[in-house]
Amino acid sequence: MKKILVANRGEIAIRVMRTAKEMGIKTVAVYSTVDRNSPHVKFADEAVCIGEAPSNQSYLRGDKIIEVSKQLNVDGIHPGYGFLSENAEFAEMVENNGITFIGPGSKAIRVMGSKLAAKEAVSHYNIPMVPGIDKAITDVEKAKAIANNIGYPILIKASAGGGGKGMRVVSHADELESQMTRAISEATSAFGDGSVFIEKYVTSPRHIEIQIMADTHGNVIHLFERECSIQRRHQKVVEEAPSSVLTPEIRTKMGEAAINVAKSCDYVGAGTVEFLLDADLNFYFLEMNTRLQVEHPVTELITGVDLVALQIQVARGEVLPIKQEDLQIKGHALELRVYAEDPLNNFLPSVGNLSTYRLPKGEGIRVDNGFEEGMDIPIYYDPMLSKLITYGKNRTEAIQLMLSAIANYQVEGVQTTLPFGRFVCEHHAFISGDFNTHFVKDYYAPEMLKAQQDSEAYIASLVALYQYEKDQQVLRIPNV
Repeated sequence: MKKILVANRGEIAIRVMRTAKEMGIKTVAVYSTVDRNSPHVKFADEAVCIGEAPSNQSYLRGDKIIEVSKQLNVDGIHPGYGFLSENAEFAEMVENNGITFIGPGSKAIRVMGSKLAAKEAVSHYNIPMVPGIDKAITDVEKAKAIANNIGYPILIKASAGGGGKGMRVVSHADELESQMTRAISEATSAFGDGSVFIEKYVTSPRHIEIQIMADTHGNVIHLFERECSIQRRHQKVVEEAPSSVLTPEIRTKMGEAAINVAKSCDYVGAGTVEFLLDADLNFYFLEMNTRLQVEHPVTELITGVDLVALQIQVARGEVLPIKQEDLQIKGHALELRVYAEDPLNNFLPSVGNLSTYRLPKGEGIRVDNGFEEGMDIPIYYDPMLSKLITYGKNRTEAIQLMLSAIANYQVEGVQTTLPFGRFVCEHHAFISGDFNTHFVKDYYAPEMLKAQQDSEAYIASLVALYQYEKDQQVLRIPNV
């Protein structure tokens, strides 16, 4: 494999290209018209514009991406995450055009892309699953009967997608019809498929995921867990590895379960198996993400493994160079997704120009970044600017380093999730490890963050006033 096209943008495109270059592989970037001056375009060895700003005219145009790949004699395509990364049709197109897809086969993507098909595939491996139905429905009366059978609260989930879309928690029977209608409408709009399924809602859950890697020779390993319970709108904001609540025994069991999930669909490459963990530390299979995850850096830091390098090696048909017994957890890592969002306004996207944009530096600090000072934030894509990652010898050190890094991350022109990240890292529930996916609902309110910022501004003004008055008391002797 001498040349790789990265079918993505921003920080993940640069992240993949960096490893490819270290492996002596040439890189090709694709970009939309609005991204023509983006860092990932400059970082690549070659770059080609594939369309206008909207993603359905550029980054989602699999036909154009394959056309460019063939013109430039590309050997492999890395999809990153998002866009076409979990599109089975695209993976199949790549395969049929004699290009290596740096990810799982289209069959595995197809199976794990449907939550119901995934549950069916793993059912033969005795993997714990949340009680619910094994088929998608759109009929409200059927939903009522199922909900009465498994008991409230229940969770309505879109069969065809994720990211919190088409998802509703229903606590009482009188809410079911309206919430079902909303979930179906949202799923239809987002995925073109309104079918949903119903399962028991696990109260006070933690979101724990296991990173796996599989080669074409039947070898599958897991690289331990990531804690992903700090979320807003069912989407992750802060992740860490390892989890502060898993015992070695539970970690082993979850790792073995994740490996079996991979085996159930003949998986190849990097993948993530997601679980819910209840208050009694019972875990339940949730879904499998058939791609590299946004939060993969925390796993890399605690294992010392370059996951992108492994993806490329496996795609080339090589045997995994590491075995399960070679892996061990060293230290602790945190990641904050730095979104251009306003945490004081329900995390709504914040559009503007990065008039000031300076990244923190130092030992134990890693920033996977996709922007630079002076750039505008496009309205067409996910609003993530970068991922801020810290690594320490223990969890306390990683948290303190994160607070220091946040303080030294300078952004002006847009609102970001940096203040929210600080709020999390200073909160007693997070510091103690006693939290779950309801952290934002239970502990966070914009007024609290605003009060904290106002208090700090007041203290800063007092310090400035004190320094000014002190300076005025200094005897000033004019120059002669």
